[in-house]
Amino acid sequence: MKIYAIRVLVNDWSSACEFYEHTLNLPLEFKNEAFGWAEFDAGGAKLGIERVDDSASPEDKALVGRFLGVSLQVDDVEETYGRLIEKGVKFTGQPEKQAWGGVLAHFKDTSGNILTLMSENT
Repeated sequence: MKIYAIRVLVNDWSSACEFYEHTLNLPLEFKNEAFGWAEFDAGGAKLGIERVDDSASPEDKALVGRFLGVSLQVDDVEETYGRLIEKGVKFTGQPEKQAWGGVLAHFKDTSGNILTLMSENT
């Protein structure tokens, strides 16, 4: 078994696709507006961006705009943080050194989902 995709539910699919492709610079592998689904290469597993529209169930709507527990590994969190700040990405705080030696910084996508940048050592 292996992870194929991690689903990220969004309420503005077009802006989310733009964000993941052009702001985060993740390679787009598949995009279908009719399905409301796009796949971005996240270094092995895919991030699947899935549209949740007004007709969705309350349970599905509640899955948009929350902490996802998804960590995107980068070589240097501080450098990536600075570059993304310049592009207008909203972070919940500055990068923080962790007791285990790595650095984390949490940011929001265009639907308010919170993802994490992480580097092993800085």
